[in-house]
Amino acid sequence: MGCGPSKAAGGGASETNKSPRHASIPTQPGRSTAPMKSERKTPSNELNPIVFFDIAIGSTKIGRIEMELFMDVVPATSENFRRLCSPGEFDGGSYKGCTFHRVIRSFMNQGGDIINNDGTGSISIYGESFDDENFQLKHTRAGLLSMANSGPNTNGSQFFMLTAAAPHLDGKHVVFGDVLDGMNVVRKIEATRTDDRDKPTSPVVITDCGQLSGAKPDV
Repeated sequence: MGCGPSKAAGGGASETNKSPRHASIPTQPGRSTAPMKSERKTPSNELNPIVFFDIAIGSTKIGRIEMELFMDVVPATSENFRRLCSPGEFDGGSYKGCTFHRVIRSFMNQGGDIINNDGTGSISIYGESFDDENFQLKHTRAGLLSMANSGPNTNGSQFFMLTAAAPHLDGKHVVFGDVLDGMNVVRKIEATRTDDRDKPTSPVVITDCGQLSGAKPDV
């Protein structure tokens, strides 16, 4: 099944320039410091789920990103992402076939619109949106995953991967995961050419996704 639900669902607000998703947060990009070479990290908790994205830019496959979801800190947010990474688990759709619709160098790569695939739509496994779970984890470095939103308590399917620290997002966006392997793929996405709206000129597509290990708890 491709990106998006079998039937159309409600979309979100339009995105504001230089902010994750449709949030009105000014960009304060940092400096990209992670190496191009990918070195696999050890999960922070061996019981946390590990999921993956296979990525292509245009017709070229560029590799796999493996991510730990912090189920031990933000279980509801992690479970939302885990199920959206698992085609067939959520009737509303999955990330398979979705694009990274917005890329800002030295800041973040943003995707996950399973409704319209352009940054205007969002949905969650809990309904149209769900509340901010907590802000315990901070936007301290490249490789962290965080929820995009349109204001407090409006989390859905859209997310972003940091390519630099972004402390100005602390307390506004929920950090829920970390790239364990494939940071070089994240950097390739970051380096792709974009237009004046930060949209990649060649589609950056999640060609496949799924869960590699970890529990599938009820939340």
